[in-house]
Amino acid sequence: MHQPKENGLSLHGHDHEHSHDHDHEHTHSHPHVHANKKAVANRLARAIGHLSKVKRMVEEDCDCSEVLIQLAAVRAAIDNAGKEILKEHITHCIVDAVEEGDDDAIFDLCEAIDKFMK
Repeated sequence: MHQPKENGLSLHGHDHEHSHDHDHEHTHSHPHVHANKKAVANRLARAIGHLSKVKRMVEEDCDCSEVLIQLAAVRAAIDNAGKEILKEHITHCIVDAVEEGDDDAIFDLCEAIDKFMK
C-alpha cells in the first residue's frame, strides 16, 4: 500500500521518489516520524560551527595540529548525527517496514550504511 502524495511529497512531507542505485522503484508506506529531530539538528549545528572555525583557522594560518583537532570535532559531530539518525531509522522506520513486509527498506538501509561508513 502506497502513501498518497501531494506535490511529489508523501503526506509526511518526505520525498520518497529518490533515486537508488538498484533496479527497483518503491515508496515506503510507513510514516517517518523523527522524535530526535532536535537532537540531530543540534549535532549538525555543532558540526557547522566547528567547520566554520576550521575555515577561519586555515584563513588565519593557525597551527596545523589545532586545525586537525577541530576537523576531528567536525567528523565526530557528523558521525554522532548519523548515529542518531540510524538508531531512529532502525527503531521506527525499519520496524514498521518489516511489519509491513517492505524488504526494500532493509536493502536501502544496508546501502545507506555502506555509503555512510566509507
